[in-house]
Amino acid sequence: MIRSIPALLALAAAGWVAPAHAQAPRAAGSNPIVRDKFTADPAPLVVGDRLYLYVGHDEAQRDEMFNMREWLVYSTTDMQHWTDHGPIMNVADFTWAKKDAWASQAIEKNGKFYFYAAVEHDGSHPGKAIGVAVSDTPTGPFVDARGSALITNQMTPKGTHSWEDIDPTVLTDDDGTTWIAWGNRQCYIAKLKPNMIEIDGPIQEITPPNFEEGPWLHKRGGLYYLTYASLDRSRHRDERVSYATAPAITGPWTYRGELTGSGKYSFTIHPGIVAFKGSWYVFLHNAALAIGDLNGAIGRRAVTVEYLEYNADGTMKPVTQTEAGVSAPPPRQPGR
Repeated sequence: MIRSIPALLALAAAGWVAPAHAQAPRAAGSNPIVRDKFTADPAPLVVGDRLYLYVGHDEAQRDEMFNMREWLVYSTTDMQHWTDHGPIMNVADFTWAKKDAWASQAIEKNGKFYFYAAVEHDGSHPGKAIGVAVSDTPTGPFVDARGSALITNQMTPKGTHSWEDIDPTVLTDDDGTTWIAWGNRQCYIAKLKPNMIEIDGPIQEITPPNFEEGPWLHKRGGLYYLTYASLDRSRHRDERVSYATAPAITGPWTYRGELTGSGKYSFTIHPGIVAFKGSWYVFLHNAALAIGDLNGAIGRRAVTVEYLEYNADGTMKPVTQTEAGVSAPPPRQPGR
């Protein structure tokens, strides 16, 4: 969820914010999804006939870069109207963590819901880390499932910086095995034990071209997808979304190019992909929302959603980010 800490600190210190912009009334289903809070790093989960959306809560004031202390969840049955279920967990609930409720994802397994989230570890294991919490319901409350981090910076010693262990994504394969991927600059993947709270076997690096952060795993038919925030520093200042595909979750991964451009006014972007009631969706974030006297900024982002379509060969069609979002009916085209 963060591209380059030193670079963004400099921008925050300079007071970078998005240009002022009016917030006109919009139709249900239009972007951004949540308009009374700043939200980021969307992670959808379908349970029955309801889609739950887990997000981080951006609370940065004025020239702050990030101030994220809790995770929120919203749900919908029609993609037009969203129910606010409030906070599901605070970073302080991981007693070994000291700050930064960053990107997360929840998954259902064995009748329980497991929530994987990136935080800043305390001094016993300096750097970013990934925790896992558990709940009997998708709306929580979630409680720390281990009492310690699932992944720490010391477990990936080949990384180039202390914030590489962020942005977890989880996928349960057809054989019931659950995998977790994560990373910043380097992308890692590992198998989880059936208890969902321990790594099972080696951590492998699967870094695709221009990988920056925010990986998202999903499967459609027999094809695996790794979608992520990408950054080609020779061409772009802001993150975009790219993806790779593979015949197996362990690879080999083939780079497929960009899925969408950068989020409006935003240095970061974070994809979350899901099928729901016959259509595919990609959730993202930008910084185009204003609330009161606070405009969108590095630490004040807003979650959006767009329809996602596939070509006959399984590749994803490029996505154009819009204000209309999913307020109109989904397109019905061959290869969907």
